[in-house]
Order: sequence, then C-alpha cells, then structure tokens
Amino acid sequence: MAGDQKPAECYHSMPTISVYIIAYNEVEKVRSAIESVSWADEIILVDSYSTDGTSELATQLGAKVVQVDFKGFGDLRNQALAACTHDWIFSLDADERCTPEVAREIQDLVARGELDAYHTPRRNFFMGRWIKHSGWYPNYRQPQLFRRGAMSYDFKPVHEGYVLHSPKPIGHMQSAIWQFPFKNMAEVMHKANRYSTLGAEKIKHKKISMWTALIHAKWAFWKHYLFKLGFLDGWAGLVIAVGNFEGTFYRYVKALEIQKGEAWRSPTKPSLPEHDQS
Repeated sequence: MAGDQKPAECYHSMPTISVYIIAYNEVEKVRSAIESVSWADEIILVDSYSTDGTSELATQLGAKVVQVDFKGFGDLRNQALAACTHDWIFSLDADERCTPEVAREIQDLVARGELDAYHTPRRNFFMGRWIKHSGWYPNYRQPQLFRRGAMSYDFKPVHEGYVLHSPKPIGHMQSAIWQFPFKNMAEVMHKANRYSTLGAEKIKHKKISMWTALIHAKWAFWKHYLFKLGFLDGWAGLVIAVGNFEGTFYRYVKALEIQKGEAWRSPTKPSLPEHDQS
C-alpha cells in the first residue's frame, strides 16, 4: 500500500440528510426557514399551490419544490417523505428555524446512528417574549429527525400522529429549534379558525352538545393557564389560554354543525319568525 493511501473504511461516506418544509402562502417566513438548513444535502419545500410567491422564492433559494393538493396534514407529510431521497430526514415547518446548535447535534447524531428517530424541542417566541410555560416549552411534536423509512404519519387532517417502523426507542435532542408561530393576532385567529375546521372532522362521530363544547373549552383554558403555568408567561400566557379556549370551543361547535347538517343552516320550510309575521 502506498504511503499516502488510507484503509478503505476511512472513505466511508457520512450519512446524507434531507430536510422537508411544508408551506402554504408563507413567503414572509420561508426564506429564514430555508436558510437555516442550508447545511443539508437536500431541501424539499412541499407546497400546496401557494399564490403569494412562496414556491418561486424557495426555488430561487435552491430548494426543490413539490406541489401537493392539500388533503390534511397527515397526507401532506407522507407526501413529503416520499419526495425525500437521502439517508436521514429532518422535518421543519415554515415558522421554525434550525439553530447552528441543532444543526451540529443533528450531524453528530446521524454520524453515530445509535437510534432511528429523535424528538426535537421547540422554543416559541410570541408577543415579544420567549414562552417558558403554557405547554409551549419544551414543545415537542412528532419526531423531527429520523432515518428514512423509520417513520411515517397517520392520515389525520390536523394534529397528525406518527407510526414508528423501528424497534428502537425514540431519542430526545438537547438543542431546541426556534419557532415563530404568529406574525400578529390576525394570524392567531386565522389559525384557530382553520385548525378548528380541520379538527371538527376528527370528532364529528362523537356524541356532542353545546355543553360538551363549553366543558372541553373551559378545560383547555385552565390546562394551559393554570396546570401548564401559563400565568407565569404574563399576558402572552393569557392570550395562549384564551386561544385554546376559542379553538376548542369552535372545533366542537363546528363538529356539532356537521352532525346537524341543514337543520342548523336553514329551516326545512322557509317562513318568517312568528314576531315578524303580519
């Protein structure tokens, strides 16, 4: 062997990493998301036919754009997995940012390859402050780092779960990504409206009444404000708790509306209310 030759094992390549980002009309956020994972071997933007230039900007930044008809978040994420081609996958939403510390930890974990999936903590910034309580830190969703093929998602339209295809336990990363969930209060209300509509489809088979809606909404408020120490987050904690009250209340009311059908939307035989009849 020549003096400058190295054993074959020294040439073993490092595992490669795909990052997928789901987005719809996120042109104001997607640049920072993509730039935060510029270290990845592949960046996939899974778009649902945005109309604000999101996909065009992503293409300019070097991401591969895949257009998917929106049929719920579970289906959307599974479509994203199908588009990824590398050894490992890291999931990032458009309102999330991968910090340099997270990037280094990801590269170290995939190089070691001890486990097949990892939860990633998220640190949320809202109303001018980093939220430390309210159920928002550490705020885990599905495992965000996993070996390709080791995980998939169920097909729930919102708050989708995951299916692990590995016998190994799920690890927990130490470094936290940053999340900027809302630009303003209008976005808070828009998301509550959208998610309550999607969530209503998940519970429309249940026995529901207006009392059910109110009880679940009150529990959502107190869970976040009291039991998850939201009151320690100041006014932001109160807004988070009220937002959970509203989102939960309208999710159940919308499910009840689905159950009631036309009986709620219009009378079977249109006529004026009694006090308006002449």
